[in-house]
Amino acid sequence: MSEINVTPFVDVMLVLLIVFMVTAPLLTVGVDIDSKAGPDIELPKTEAGPITPEQSPLSITVDQQGKIFIQDTEIGLDELVPKLKAIRDAGGGAQVWVRGDKSTSYGNVAKVLVRIKEAGLPVTLVTDQLDQL
Repeated sequence: MSEINVTPFVDVMLVLLIVFMVTAPLLTVGVDIDSKAGPDIELPKTEAGPITPEQSPLSITVDQQGKIFIQDTEIGLDELVPKLKAIRDAGGGAQVWVRGDKSTSYGNVAKVLVRIKEAGLPVTLVTDQLDQL
């Protein structure tokens, strides 16, 4: 037999390619410039403001009776879209978390989800983790 079997070589190369593709994004590390700069080196100045941390999500809750709350304030279903649009236009509401009580009807939560969609905001449904059996 004078031929070389390249199948194991190709298999190993594909596995290595996948390993490198997964680990390469993890290897990018930021460099702390202040510790690297000497005493006579000054960092450039700009007019840009500081980066603000990620905003906390806007929480909308539907209780057992179908009452709707934005954060801790009760609000009517008809008032929901204008209020959400005002929050969005003011720069808030990047994330909207919807919490529905498990004993409320699915229709109550669905009505709220439709109103949030009308306001043009992204939605995340919040649930509790199941207990391990």
